[in-house]
Amino acid sequence: MASSPPPATEQETATLPGIFLRHRSEINVALRDGLSSNHVGLYDMLRYYMGWVDTNGAPWTATEGKALRPTLCLLACEATGGSVRQSMPAAVALEFIHNFSLIHDDIQDRDETRHHRATLWAIWGVPKAMVAGNALRVVADTCLERLVDEGIEIDQALKVIGLLTEAYLEMIEGQFLDLSYEGRPDIGMDDYLEMISRKTGALIRCSVTMGAALGTRNEATLATLHKFGRSLGYAFQIRDDYLGVWGEEVTTGKPVGADIRRKKNSFPVVYTMSAASHRDREILRAIYRKEELSSKDVETVLDIMDRMNVSESANRLAADHCDAALEALNMAEIDPDIRREAEALVNFLVVRQH
Repeated sequence: MASSPPPATEQETATLPGIFLRHRSEINVALRDGLSSNHVGLYDMLRYYMGWVDTNGAPWTATEGKALRPTLCLLACEATGGSVRQSMPAAVALEFIHNFSLIHDDIQDRDETRHHRATLWAIWGVPKAMVAGNALRVVADTCLERLVDEGIEIDQALKVIGLLTEAYLEMIEGQFLDLSYEGRPDIGMDDYLEMISRKTGALIRCSVTMGAALGTRNEATLATLHKFGRSLGYAFQIRDDYLGVWGEEVTTGKPVGADIRRKKNSFPVVYTMSAASHRDREILRAIYRKEELSSKDVETVLDIMDRMNVSESANRLAADHCDAALEALNMAEIDPDIRREAEALVNFLVVRQH
């Protein structure tokens, strides 16, 4: 069995905007409560994945995620006049659904580490990891039952539950497209954008719309914040794709060029394939026809990307979507102080290093 995960550092949280920290302790308490009543070994696996215990189930503090989705949910709810307490069950459900997807992503991509520690399948094997991931999805669903207990009207709660169900089905569809596209040289930008709008964009968009739907019934405000969430989803994934190729291993937990080696059709690869010269495109296609890519193959792809300034193109497109998110935000009738927090969050996402 793998050793215990390393303790968390302050490196990541030190660079986060204030909105990520304002409700972090409340989110953490609510997340732990969501998994506290179960003592079967399955739930120790989930608590390990969340960064709360070691591989033996003993209390431990390890690197955790940013909690972007619950943060967006609470932000949108506050922005539209809602209560953080009442929207917390939705925020917790979103984070559990996100981690459910990551557990399965780790299996499908054969990733052995995430957040600088071993993944579930790498420790306990694929069958148990799959079961754990599926269990976490059900736990997320049960968390939403608490919305009514917190005073949310039944019709409003049902709407929010429907939003999350639709979003994670769309997320699964996007993951299917992502897997289907791996290694294919004929994937264009329209295909790519459609895939990320589902795989990543759906849950980010849903985080905003769920929070807003708990704070207001104003359809114009909900539509505007839906646009905000949609643009944010695009920007987040494009930046994520940038980090999947050029991110530093010390912050991302993955080696440079990791997505190239896996032959994932991320933005840098799709853009390069579509815009490369005929000669470079043939080189790329020859490389991507191989069963496995060597370090030299990865270096060749990186050299072509460098000559084409693909990293700059990725940053520019992510910035364009951030601008669209800010434009939508400016149209929404929300609290000015919360608007400033949302703007800081958007500006962080386009330059983040992890």
